[in-house]
Order: sequence, then structure tokens, then C-alpha cells
Amino acid sequence: MDRLACVDLPALPLQLLLRTHADWVEYPAAVVAEDKPQAPVTWVNEHAREGGVLPGMRYAAALSLARELRAGVVADGEVGRAVEGLTEKLQRFSPEVEPCTDEPGVFWLNAGGLERLYPSLRSWSDELVAELEGSGYNSMVSIGFSKFGSYASVKSNKGIQVLRDPAHERELARWVPLARLNIEPGFRDALHKLGVTTLGGLIELPAAGIRERFGAEAHRLHRMASGDLWSPLQPEAIPEPTARSLLLTDPVLDTTQLLFHVKRQLHPLLAALITRGESLTELHLRFGMERGRDREEAIRPAAPTRDASELMLLARLQLESLQLVSGVIELHLRAETVPTAQVQDRLLQRSGAPATGGTGPKRDLAAADRALAFVKAEFGEDAVVRARLRDAHLPEARFTWEPLSRTALPHPAPDGQPPRPLVRRLFTRPETVREPFARDPKGWLLADTPRGSVVETAGPYIVRGGWWAREIHREYHYLTTRSGEIALTYRDRRRKRWIVQGRVE
Repeated sequence: MDRLACVDLPALPLQLLLRTHADWVEYPAAVVAEDKPQAPVTWVNEHAREGGVLPGMRYAAALSLARELRAGVVADGEVGRAVEGLTEKLQRFSPEVEPCTDEPGVFWLNAGGLERLYPSLRSWSDELVAELEGSGYNSMVSIGFSKFGSYASVKSNKGIQVLRDPAHERELARWVPLARLNIEPGFRDALHKLGVTTLGGLIELPAAGIRERFGAEAHRLHRMASGDLWSPLQPEAIPEPTARSLLLTDPVLDTTQLLFHVKRQLHPLLAALITRGESLTELHLRFGMERGRDREEAIRPAAPTRDASELMLLARLQLESLQLVSGVIELHLRAETVPTAQVQDRLLQRSGAPATGGTGPKRDLAAADRALAFVKAEFGEDAVVRARLRDAHLPEARFTWEPLSRTALPHPAPDGQPPRPLVRRLFTRPETVREPFARDPKGWLLADTPRGSVVETAGPYIVRGGWWAREIHREYHYLTTRSGEIALTYRDRRRKRWIVQGRVE
């Protein structure tokens, strides 16, 4: 009989959040859709569940139940990248892995035939959980016989389980609380009012009534729980890697000689890409060292390419600063690729072809991307970033820095609207000045600074909030000094101090 394993990384987005806030582990913690009081809670940990906090609640309501609740926002892109990385990691334990599209952090693996490679399915599960734990993830595994049955049983929160037979799987699933399942919060709360809190209680309800009262999705859940609806495993296809390896006869310490070996392996690798109709998006170099740990480098061209000269220039810029403490004895190249057809479509979109009767843009975006790729190759990925606006309460939180992978043409103001003449520049380290501002017969002075007297003021503009975490009360002023500078300042009422936060240019 085929065996199917369900691997659950409980509340994966929350686990990603706690990686950056390790001090939150001992507190009730949650992921929220936005950093706003009325934003819905999407994921919670066990401490929050013990306080009555469940997904679907509003942030403010959750705080009323757990006053020490810590919460934050996790971007969808970060979760998607984590799921992709976990899928690749799990494919080392089984070639057939299906990530759940509805709940990030849930995966199904074909566990059939693994007894020939491992002493038992339990030992296989132990190694899998140990691998995920080594990568910083908490996980649970249930080896059952169906997708929904193994999913429901893993939600019983009992660590690693190897179920005896389908009857054992069904019996264990019946006692799983509905609050543990990723179901629509309104449906879950409605069932709770009816006294239905477990999957077994849901199964006992009439299917026709479920569909009529709660809709098609609830009816589908009822059918899956009852065993009337079965779906096969749909594993992710494992792409065949494009890679080259070379075992060096003598250890190499000179980066120039190392580049020569990279070039010799790069040309046949690119030839293989041409045969497969693919272009390279990222080239991974792994150097097996004579002593110590292997070294890894990643070369990222500005756009998918099969140009060996461009890749070698990026490799030279990146490897020139490489400090080798021991010789390289192995060289491994691995390419990440995309179909060339996608590259051609992207080139057409970015070609900047002139409109009818126009002259087209004079800026070469592809050349700009190549220039930035050279900068990143020499100084690192964090050397080129851009500011992205986001919705937040305070000025310093209304933007974030993100890596710049592609340049874009500026967006001029629509016809009839004047361009914005001023830019607000925030200081990396805001300046604290004496409180209150000194006064003289000519007006205000920005004390402790060389800016001089103030000739014009605008404000106060009051910003209040943060009562759900850390209360904030600021009185913003724009102060024009005699030197012509427009300073952005505010008075922190709670901490009784004045801050020069930036200037307007």
C-alpha cells in the first residue's frame, strides 16, 4: 500500500518573522496583514493560541486578549522564496514533493519504497526533521495513506507519527480541532457556535446542509474529511540541473588561474543551455578547498544571458577580492536558467521602441542594468538598492530599501499636473536639540546646530498613534532658516525633546 507523508512547518510565515525577532519566541506572536489595529491576524504561535488569539481576528482584538502580543508583517515574496527553498530541500528525501498552494509550510511527499533506503519510515522522518531543524525550522511529520488524512493527522501536533493503517488515520483525524486547520475563519466560528469544534463533529453534519448554509468550499472540506473526495499527489517537477565539475590536479591559490578554469567549464555549460533553449539567470560557483569549508559565490548578470564574455567579466570582478587561505582542489559550476522565449518577450517589453511619430527614449536601460550588475559583482548585492514606498504611520516607516534588479524609466507627472518641486530627505541619524528652542528678538533659533535663526515656520502637524504597542505623540514643524534650509522637526511630547529628522530640498 502506498504511503504518503505530510510535512508541516507550523505557521511558516511566523517562523520567518521570528528569525528576525528572536526575542519574541517566548511571547505570544502573530503575523498580521498590515501594521494597523484593524488588520487581520493571519498566523499565530502556540503562546498566542493559549491566550485565545486565532487567525482571522483583528489585531486590536487580539491585543485585548493577549496584551504581550508581538506582531509583524511578512511579505508574500519572502514566503514564496522560502517555499521554493524548502521544496528543493525536501526533494533530497523524496523525488516527489507537492507544496500546498493554500497553506504555505505544508508539503506532501511520496514515502513509498523508502524502507529500502532507510531502516524504517520513522528513521527517515527523524532525518528529515533534523535537516529542517538544522536550517532553523520547526516541523512535524505524519506518514499516512491519503493527502487529507495525513494533513489532518499532522495537525494533531504530536511531532512525528507513522500511522498503522487507513483506519488509524481516519480515527486520529476525527479528533483534530478545527482551529488547527487552515479553514475560513467565518466558517470556523460559525461551527463553534453550533458546538462543532473537531473534524469528527464536522463529518457528522449532513453534507447537503453544509453546502446550502456555508457554500461550496465548506462542502468540499466536508467531502475530503469524509473520504468522498480524493486527490492524487501532484509533485513538483525536478528540473534537470545544468552543471559542470572539475577536479584539479594541483591546489590553486591564484584567482587568475582559477578564472581560467572557470572559463574552460563555462563554454560547454553555455553550449548545453543553447541546446535546451535556455538562458542563464544566475551562475553558482562552488570551490572545494584543500583545507576548511567549501567557498560559494553567485554571479548574477543584469538580464538572462548566454554571453560568455559578460559572465567572465562579472566573475573577474567578483573573484578579484576573493581571499583564499588554502588551495582550491574542486570546481563546480551550476546554472539557474529560464526559457529563452521568456527573455525575448522581456526584451521586447524593455526595448523602448518609439511610438508612432515619436523619437523613443534615449536612455539604454539594458546598458544601465549591465553597469549596475558590474557594481554589484564588485561590491556586493547590497551596494545597489532603491527606496520603495509603503503604507505606514510614521515618516521614517513610509519607505523601505530593497535590492534593485532592473532599472526603469521615470514616470513624469500627468498632463496638467505640476511636478513635485520638493523632496523630503530623512537623516540616517536624527539630531536631538535642546528643548525648548531658544528664542531671541529675531525669532526661533535651532539650538545646538549651525543652521541659524528661523525666518518662517509651518505647523504643528500632529501625528499620534501606536497605542496598541508604543504610544507616539509628535508635533511636526517645517522651519525655514536664514540660510535657506527647510528643516523637518518635531517635538516628542511623551519624551519631552525636539528632534531634527531631516530637511526638504
